[in-house]
Amino acid sequence: MYRSSAVAFYLAIFNCLCLLFSSCYSCSFTITNDCPYTIWPGTLAGSGTSQLPATGFQLDSGQTVQIPSAPGWSGRIWARTGCKFDEFGMGTCQTGDCGGRLECDGSGATPPASLFEITLGRSPAPDDKDFYDVSFVDGYNLPLIAAPVGVYGASSCNATGCVSDINRGCPKELQVVNGDEENGDEGGGEVVACKSACEAFGLDQYCCSGEFANPVTCRPSFYSDIFKRACPKAYSYAFDDATSTFTCKAYDYAIIFCPTTTATNGNGVRTVPPVIHSARSREAAPLVSSSTIILPLQGSILLLILALLLRK
Repeated sequence: MYRSSAVAFYLAIFNCLCLLFSSCYSCSFTITNDCPYTIWPGTLAGSGTSQLPATGFQLDSGQTVQIPSAPGWSGRIWARTGCKFDEFGMGTCQTGDCGGRLECDGSGATPPASLFEITLGRSPAPDDKDFYDVSFVDGYNLPLIAAPVGVYGASSCNATGCVSDINRGCPKELQVVNGDEENGDEGGGEVVACKSACEAFGLDQYCCSGEFANPVTCRPSFYSDIFKRACPKAYSYAFDDATSTFTCKAYDYAIIFCPTTTATNGNGVRTVPPVIHSARSREAAPLVSSSTIILPLQGSILLLILALLLRK
């Protein structure tokens, strides 16, 4: 009788530990750079939530980083391009800059920038969903796909984002060009980003502000339609909720910049297992992330703890 009670007690402890570890495991973002050049991802926590362990870092072409989060986290993830930083992590980026620092540390992206936005559920309850979207309300700089990976239970979840290169079809009045104006080059360079109409013109009708600060008066515009036709699942203007907000309950979210048809399947999920690195200040680390080593061993560690307890 005593041993049965002891087994029940230790199993209860084991289950609690499993829930604790699985809760932590479920909250992560796996960021992949499929662009043919280096990017510098940035992260920003929303009001009332803590910043992620990595708020800004370098990610070379082909590299992947996994960043742990916590239940209830809310915020944004984006990628900067054309950055130059000194040994102290100070510098500038052509697009998506966050205060001229490698580690954004509470600063958001300077528009235009493609954004992944998410609010995680606070509990493992199936009805406490994650809400997520890809937004071009602040403009566009890179193609971006976001996909839930390892969903809880029978959740029906969808990838969102866009594989289209909007920079190629960006109207001239919205273009951000990689030119050197000091040397008289005002438009001969490459289009590196596409502004929103709000950013370009500052009018209430495009910014959904003033008398247009509601979904009745703020309607899609000629410019937002350009974004929507290219990327039907992404936010094209502030009140584009019906076709752009998604819910899920997932262990991880794969965020892929410059996704390619060879790297992803129809749902935007990467088909080739990535090599995961840690996010370190001022460089992409050449070592496997500790989180990817620890997590697969958790079940074995817990079983070992249980076995040791039962031997007493």
